[in-house]
Amino acid sequence: MSITAEDKQRIMKEYATKDGDTGSPEVQVAILSSRIATLTEHFKTHAKDNHSRRGLLKLVAQRRKLLDYVKAKDVSRYQSLIERLGLRR
Repeated sequence: MSITAEDKQRIMKEYATKDGDTGSPEVQVAILSSRIATLTEHFKTHAKDNHSRRGLLKLVAQRRKLLDYVKAKDVSRYQSLIERLGLRR
């Protein structure tokens, strides 16, 4: 249910704001989005897994908080991030 180290490195490289960036809000949101997508696929076959569902809700809330932070700091960064991730359809 978690993402592999290779996927995490790829995501960090793709969404990094500068060289060596591992903790910017953009990277964190991208990693959370990947984990959320993985858990969403998990629930298609395991509908009654309520323990993991609670974890999914925590991940969604954490991503929401990070997105709110980015939006408060710089709206253009927020817009580009949600477009790149395909959120807010």
